Amino acid sequence: MASLAAIVAAVLLPGFSPVATSSGGGQILSGTFPGGERGGYVYLPPHFDRRVRYPVVYLLHGMRGSPDEYLDGTDLAGFADTAIGEGLLRPFIAIIPAAGPSRDYNGEWAGPWEQELLQTVAWTDAHLPTIAAPGGRVLAGLSAGGFGAADIGLRHPDLFGAIESWSGYYQPLRDGPFKHASKRTLAANDPTRLVRAEGGTLRRDGVRFFISSGPAHSHWFRPSESVAFARELRSLGLSTELRLYAEAKGEWRAQLDAGLEWALPAAHR
Repeated sequence: MASLAAIVAAVLLPGFSPVATSSGGGQILSGTFPGGERGGYVYLPPHFDRRVRYPVVYLLHGMRGSPDEYLDGTDLAGFADTAIGEGLLRPFIAIIPAAGPSRDYNGEWAGPWEQELLQTVAWTDAHLPTIAAPGGRVLAGLSAGGFGAADIGLRHPDLFGAIESWSGYYQPLRDGPFKHASKRTLAANDPTRLVRAEGGTLRRDGVRFFISSGPAHSHWFRPSESVAFARELRSLGLSTELRLYAEAKGEWRAQLDAGLEWALPAAHR
């Protein structure tokens, strides 16, 4: 008999195929999202049921990285299976796309890769049983993916009900798509400027923020940047959770675990 993942892939996700069953029964499927040039992953929770509507977490990888960061580096599926099984997390779907044509790309999720993500949101709602509303979507990322989550989430406040930046930064780097960018383009992709411009809309719609950081490891990745951004969010009356981690070892796994528990707690908690 075909596995559940194989049936789901054949019926709901053309072009995707099952690649792994995680420890608690969740399924990992691999394929290419619309507009993408590299493969990405879909995580389906244990006991996935096509009749149930699930929240969706969109996970953005770091610069010169890949979606594998969330399978190998943070063990998303293993943590999610366990937390869902223990009643700590709501069952959810995770969408893990890839930015750029190769791992060497340093696009910060800007330009065509922002558009790819927006296409992927529409594709996900069309192909999977999702809660197709901002309250059913979380946008999160590590490092440059954290910048991307803040930038894209604030540029599209009608799409995401929760925005999470894990060890992210809050100004576009003068590299990749922003290397020769005009002041206007830089300002249009500056999360601090964006949150000031969209503060009223974000507050009205109840958009929530989870900002976290490990210890400093470069000019751009400093806890002080996360603290300053969280302070800006709070000054505008926006619901903001700030977490700081002193130890570098395992910090990304810790941030992912905490961010998911914050965004998607089980209903009885």
